[in-house]
Amino acid sequence: MKSSIVSIGLANPGNPIEQSVISDFMKVAHELDEVEGRKLGFLYRMSGISTRHSVLNDFSKKDPAEFSFFPKDKNLEPFPGTKARMEIFRKEAPDLCEKAVIDCLEKSGQTAESITHLILVSCTGMVAPGVELELMRRLGLSDNVERYCVHFMGCYAAFTGIKLADKILHAEPGARVLLVSVELCTLHFQKEYVEDNILANSLFADGAAAALIMKSEKGLSIESYLSQVLREGEEDMAWGIGDFGFEMRLSKYIPSLLDQGIRNLREVFEKKFNLSGIKNFAIHPGGKQILQKVQEAFELHPSVNKHAADVLSRYGNMSSATILFVLSRMMEDVEITGNILSLGFGPGLTLETLYLDKR
Repeated sequence: MKSSIVSIGLANPGNPIEQSVISDFMKVAHELDEVEGRKLGFLYRMSGISTRHSVLNDFSKKDPAEFSFFPKDKNLEPFPGTKARMEIFRKEAPDLCEKAVIDCLEKSGQTAESITHLILVSCTGMVAPGVELELMRRLGLSDNVERYCVHFMGCYAAFTGIKLADKILHAEPGARVLLVSVELCTLHFQKEYVEDNILANSLFADGAAAALIMKSEKGLSIESYLSQVLREGEEDMAWGIGDFGFEMRLSKYIPSLLDQGIRNLREVFEKKFNLSGIKNFAIHPGGKQILQKVQEAFELHPSVNKHAADVLSRYGNMSSATILFVLSRMMEDVEITGNILSLGFGPGLTLETLYLDKR
């Protein structure tokens, strides 16, 4: 019996915020004139995103006098430092994780007491004692639950967590592994009006997802996986800790780099996964262009991105949690059966693939 993702639970903070409303916030925060404001508005309209979620309510407001996290000053000064942002993460992340886990366990029929291993994934916050310890307390997990933290690996980190769970289950077939991804990307808003920040501010959002992984005949069976570094894109996607939150380097050339990289790897995919026989794809919706370029590189019909595009539209890019939102929809779609090839991307430029079988 193989390892299987038997259920996925989801959670988002607050109410959905219209992308157009966030655009208006950004125009104020960046102090844009009318011309630049129209350009930014066009970028947001073309993003493929309708709504996003944030633990901060400032993004739904245009008047700095109403801000609660950012300074009530048109220049947003003094701009919040990394310590202030991590304090919000410490307070808010456990709530989201708990909601996602409860949803996951209710769907699976398993109890919290049955969990033997806990894997926490996040690239947008780090504290110690960590979120995973607080989550154990809230759920009433045993103090001898083995716990692991996967930090700062970016949008593909859930793939790393799933692979770790699979390896645990190979060693301990009776284990019940709980994978929890929580990303509060909007905490790291940067106001400097440069390309990297403009792109990141237009895409990223907050959310959490939890997956129960165990030996089972049900769910998404983990068949195999493959990691690949596309070193020609090493400088185009990066993630570092700055004085004012985490800073992202996000080049507009990433979709094209992924397109070329995947085309070069088609023979590898064919040999590893029997690519020509796969009909279902779960692509990390890092952005509208990424979905389009990957679809074109595999010469697929746009319909393969149905669920990924819907997640992008409703939630934006929630970093590592996003692919679990996509897989959750594919699990619930009765028309999807058989093999699924899932792909995620992140700093490096790293490409992660996961070959699944929906039963």
